[in-house]
Amino acid sequence: MQDAGLVGKAGRLYRRKALPENPCITVGNIKRELGEPKGPNEQWAGDVTYLKVKGEWHYLAVILDLYSRRVIGWELGYTRAATLTHSALKKALRHRDVKPGLIFHSDRGAEYGAYLFQDELRKAGIRPSMNRPNHVTDNAHVESFFKTLKTESFHGIAFSSVHELRMALAWYMDEYYNTRRLHSSLGYKVPEDYERMAA
Repeated sequence: MQDAGLVGKAGRLYRRKALPENPCITVGNIKRELGEPKGPNEQWAGDVTYLKVKGEWHYLAVILDLYSRRVIGWELGYTRAATLTHSALKKALRHRDVKPGLIFHSDRGAEYGAYLFQDELRKAGIRPSMNRPNHVTDNAHVESFFKTLKTESFHGIAFSSVHELRMALAWYMDEYYNTRRLHSSLGYKVPEDYERMAA
């Protein structure tokens, strides 16, 4: 990197404050009992993060296939609500095959425990799984993805509008992260190629 005049970009650490107790549906951590997935569409995971543009917060919901770390569904919105996570799930369902036994893992937030979201999982034949109370590391893969995304495509960039942010996120996740970014956890393969190897 030094010979090429390149400088690394370091991510910032931050601790998210705990959300209020979820009055909706909560379930146990099935993912922890199953171990690592052996192929695509066995374990999905989702979470929501905050992105500020021109002084206003926006919310990004993302769904990853935990086998390949591929982004399979995402949505950006003005509110952190079940409609946001539900939209991300619907996008994932349009592009993926649901296998028997597929689980969806998330934290215990109300946007995942809401009946709107849980009913969609049930209709698709997907089993829900949630973090244990006070164990944010139970969803470490998605937390790690958010840190990478913010470091590589958000921090240090001044977006003039939410439309500009949406376009940048679409390029990063659909055109770069899934198809060109090498992952050390995948043996330095990209998610798309890693899934192809399992076919």
